[in-house]
Amino acid sequence: MRIGNFTQVQQLYNVSQAGRTGKTEKKGFSDAFAISESGKDITSAKAAVADAADVRTDLVASIKAKIDAGTYDVSAEDFADKIVSKFAGVL
Repeated sequence: MRIGNFTQVQQLYNVSQAGRTGKTEKKGFSDAFAISESGKDITSAKAAVADAADVRTDLVASIKAKIDAGTYDVSAEDFADKIVSKFAGVL
């Protein structure tokens, strides 16, 4: 390490410090934001989903009544078609 170069580096820092002595003016600014129309649509859709019931009680009640009566019948072909259609993109 050469000590002679230390003074040259220190002089560089002193020059840059001298340039900072001037006062800077504070400029006023404000932040603003705007929500797009699609953002508003998404917000209203989320609110509608949150307000909707999780269970369709009318549909559940009718199926439950058929199961209790022993008249609920599911076609094996319909069941297989639903499974295939659901997992067709996965396989």
